[in-house]
Amino acid sequence: MDRSGLQSKHDALRNCLRGMSSVIVALSGGVDSSLVAYVAHQELDDRALAVTSGSASLKREDLELCRCITAEWGMSHLVVDTPELHNPDYAANPVNRCYFCKSTLYQALADVAREKGFATVLNGANVDDMGDHRPGMLAAREFAVRSPLLECGFRKADIRALSAELGLRNADKPQAACLSSRVPYGTPISQDLLDRIERAERALGDLGFTQCRVRHHGEVARLEILPGEFERAIALREDVSRALKACGYVFVCLDLEGFRSGSLNHGRLAGVSIVTV
Repeated sequence: MDRSGLQSKHDALRNCLRGMSSVIVALSGGVDSSLVAYVAHQELDDRALAVTSGSASLKREDLELCRCITAEWGMSHLVVDTPELHNPDYAANPVNRCYFCKSTLYQALADVAREKGFATVLNGANVDDMGDHRPGMLAAREFAVRSPLLECGFRKADIRALSAELGLRNADKPQAACLSSRVPYGTPISQDLLDRIERAERALGDLGFTQCRVRHHGEVARLEILPGEFERAIALREDVSRALKACGYVFVCLDLEGFRSGSLNHGRLAGVSIVTV
């Protein structure tokens, strides 16, 4: 998008937020919700509050990022505990798991809004989110959560471009869906399982992989990394295998299709080529 088009969208977002009396922004540490939170703070000052769920499905590094960026901006930030793991409908990991997760989150945000006197809850959904399996969008509608980026026609590329222009430190942050998204539908979610996946992905990051997922298939860790890093994975195969086996996996495989967001939305492994490393 050219500079004038991006400015037009920025102006639309500012006007949209300025028209709200007070807002809570569901902040996950991703670039989408961060942009909403930042502009909301710029336009509404103390009438904007960022709230992050301390859920086990959120990486601890993303939770810390939320704390850091809001402190840098001077924006009020609150961390709330959301008990989705105690909900059997969530823990069973059905295909609409995200609905139960977001329902729990939005209920918590609605409670905060009522207690603290905030009028509207916002999320970071955008135009590109409309083309994927997103049960959480139903929960957003049920709780009357607004999506300013979607309302103003922002696509992911627009969000990154504007975030970079505004100097947001996470403008180029890789997509980071919740840890539960690494588990095939029907496989129960537990605290121990999420901890294992987080440790495994942290180990890959320590080995220098920039965008990766550890998809959990029982004893098998299926690695999705950028195709440009395949050569690195093979060169470091012993280190990769050792690190992931230390996390409790018996077999470590490399998915030859590479990293792709939402690959488990198909609910099966059919058609995926893997090589053991």
